[in-house]
Amino acid sequence: MPFVRISLPKKLSLETKNTISESIHESLIQEFHIPKDDYFHVIEELEPHQIKYPESYLSISHSEDIVYVQITAGQGRTLEQKKKLYHEIATRISTSTAILINNVIIVLLENNGLENWSFGNGEIQEPKHLKK
Repeated sequence: MPFVRISLPKKLSLETKNTISESIHESLIQEFHIPKDDYFHVIEELEPHQIKYPESYLSISHSEDIVYVQITAGQGRTLEQKKKLYHEIATRISTSTAILINNVIIVLLENNGLENWSFGNGEIQEPKHLKK
């Protein structure tokens, strides 16, 4: 049940923005084994003055086409799953758009417990795929 916030340059085409979102979702399905309909994304289109980044950080160069991906998900994934997810997201985006792999920044925020989620009706739901 990840929630994804994608912050990117406004100048990118609608097709590119949708492809980025779909690439992230497909990667989450593959690596975190989420259901296909668990698709909650917000795309933030930002003007150039609203996006700050270093030209180089940790020997990785960045440009004005930088894309920030923030994923909030429940705890429980292994380090290996996280590594595979990051690689899969960055690879899918860079092979299906003009965004370079070095311009994909990913932050995973983990929370603990279903009580931290409500998918509507002002209630805490326990998705069927998680019920014991």
